[in-house]
Amino acid sequence: MRWADLDMLGHVNNVVYADYLQEARADMIGIHAPRVEGQPQDGLVIVSHQMRYRKPLLFDFDPVLVETWVTEIKAATFSLSYEIFTEADGVREVYVEASSVLTPFVFETESARRLRPEEKSFLERYLEPAPVETPVFGEPHHTELGHYPLKVRFSDVDSYGHANNVQYFEFFQEGRVSFLRHARHGTLPEEGGYTPVVVAQADVTYRKPVLFRPEPYDVYSWLAKLGTKSAVIEQEIVDGGETISRGRYVMVFFDPKTGRAVELPADERAAFEELLP
Repeated sequence: MRWADLDMLGHVNNVVYADYLQEARADMIGIHAPRVEGQPQDGLVIVSHQMRYRKPLLFDFDPVLVETWVTEIKAATFSLSYEIFTEADGVREVYVEASSVLTPFVFETESARRLRPEEKSFLERYLEPAPVETPVFGEPHHTELGHYPLKVRFSDVDSYGHANNVQYFEFFQEGRVSFLRHARHGTLPEEGGYTPVVVAQADVTYRKPVLFRPEPYDVYSWLAKLGTKSAVIEQEIVDGGETISRGRYVMVFFDPKTGRAVELPADERAAFEELLP
């Protein structure tokens, strides 16, 4: 863990967990997977991510652990599951449960390919079959209030010239923060502040790569559902009307003193209700 991983609440930021998963994947596949002489290794791209945040993770000098295993192998994709946890005196504390769907990718031709026999054989060593969930998204609802111009930084781009899959979580976070700031405008109580909100669940799907360029992409965010103590915000990264990525975030309103979910005050709830499609 790094000190820079923390957010303003003192928790590991929800975006950072995606980086932890990437480090675990790189160790499992990039280091331990076999190499075949004379055969290009190509790369892997993420088709979708799903994360369930179980408990807030605080900074510690002891390392946090990530367990990774394979849940499904198909002709051209495979699925991984993960747990991010700590363990002390035989007690395991799970902070995140997650899953990813990946596909081998030939970057020279910008196309996916089928898994090779030796790749399937490697993955089968870690196979623990389990159902793979598919994220379900609603109809897009684009508004000016929910629009955020996304300027891609050079540091967002990986060695393949694409924005790294982890950065999409940051892109969506920037759009979500902007949306919530505008959504709550004028409802700030005279004393105190807005009711804090944390991410309880994140679903992200990838359709096309985000590239480094001077022109911004468009991120749209909208309120898809409002519950008693939670809300669902859906998002899209768009380029010229074409959807690049979709995100769905379950947000929980909570009291930082007790760490428990709370209902929204009447004025904040009224502001959110006006945003429902």
